[in-house]
Amino acid sequence: MDWFGAPDHWLARLVFQRGLAAVYLVAFAGAALQFRALIGARGLLPVPAYLARVPWRAAPSLFRLHYSDRFFAGCAWGGAALSAALLAGVDGLVPLWAAMLLWLVPWVLYLSVVNVGQTWYGFGWESLLLETGFLAVFLGNDEVAPPVLVLFLLRWLLFRLEFGAGMIKIRGDACWRNLTCLYFHHETQPMPGPLSWFFHRLPRPLHRLEAAANHVTQLVVPFLLFTPQPVATAAASVMIVTQLWLVLSGNFAWLNWLTIVLAASVLGLPPPYPGPAPGAAPLWYEVLVLALTVLVAALSVRPVRNLLSRHQSMNRSYDALHLVNTYGAFGSVGRVRLEIVVEGTADTAPGPGTRWQAYEFRGKPGDPRRMPRQFAPYHLRLDWMMWFAALSPVYARAWFGPFVERLLDNDRDTLRLLRHCPFPDAPPAHVRARVFRYRYTTWRERRETGAWWERTYVREFLPPTRLR
Repeated sequence: MDWFGAPDHWLARLVFQRGLAAVYLVAFAGAALQFRALIGARGLLPVPAYLARVPWRAAPSLFRLHYSDRFFAGCAWGGAALSAALLAGVDGLVPLWAAMLLWLVPWVLYLSVVNVGQTWYGFGWESLLLETGFLAVFLGNDEVAPPVLVLFLLRWLLFRLEFGAGMIKIRGDACWRNLTCLYFHHETQPMPGPLSWFFHRLPRPLHRLEAAANHVTQLVVPFLLFTPQPVATAAASVMIVTQLWLVLSGNFAWLNWLTIVLAASVLGLPPPYPGPAPGAAPLWYEVLVLALTVLVAALSVRPVRNLLSRHQSMNRSYDALHLVNTYGAFGSVGRVRLEIVVEGTADTAPGPGTRWQAYEFRGKPGDPRRMPRQFAPYHLRLDWMMWFAALSPVYARAWFGPFVERLLDNDRDTLRLLRHCPFPDAPPAHVRARVFRYRYTTWRERRETGAWWERTYVREFLPPTRLR
């Protein structure tokens, strides 16, 4: 089929594939380094217990066949190694069918992780990585030109990602409609970065301009993805610039980077040198791409209905394989930042004079004098869930109790998720948790105190607790 391939998009495919491999690498490394404390056999939400109560159909996973911490680690590190190989271009050294299998394996492995990850893997960018990774299986290698239909499906995914995020904002918090949400967002976002304090201190007219530009980028520009070049390239470039702005202003795991990778697949700029001379696509490959297109079209019905609904869901998967999903972000923006501060003491009978020492997390705010760090695209899952727990104890009901138990036992795997444990030699006698209101210091306060945050005690989250 003459229309089947787009030879002039070989560079866009190359950038997309290498970028996706890099995101896979970060995701698998994060899974390998954090799983034991979170979902391991002795984790806060153990995989074996989850699999025992959830049917196959609801959560298909390789770990249905066998689970052990060693096997999980092997899958995660194996996925990371394969991702590194794909990043290096190994898919270009093998036949087309083998390249497709190489891209299929990390998708299967990461699907297996997400489907047993429970609360810790309930974020929209998990489904986004899986949906993107599944489409990448059919994008081919240098043996064939990039299939036009798969390139279109990548644009369709990017459209739903951006337009869904725009619609959830317009339908949600009134501050998006009156352009004031960014008065608060940089301070109350889940995990601020090193520049977030400075973004928050920008003049308010600029914050209003940020919000207006966001609406244009998410509600108007996505439609231009389906126009001829160079307009589509211009639209994708606007999205890339917007995502880089978000990268600078906060930590959103790999959401922004994966969006940039998707936008790169649209770029139709002239390549700096002649690309490979692809051969004709084999019939079996054309049939698979056509079948994929029909499948995505059929599975897109419910996400489209969600986009058009007044009761739009923000992030949701409609099938257990996460093939076609709905996306959105920050339909509401908090005005006040609450943080849970977890503390321990060696005192066996806590009283008014007891000395409490704080556990410090890697990413979430704690010590007011510590500057927020940059972690994205790496995802600190415990830190993110602590932000949700401060919003409502409901988010922590299943795992916070076991988390405190692990602290009281100085569990090695749990402590590895933290930046600082004040009890390195012996576990504390009691642990408590308190809620504080955090706000950014002003320019003057920052100069005088050196602190990035000012905090005020709000309430008790967990009274002093000990092991029975």
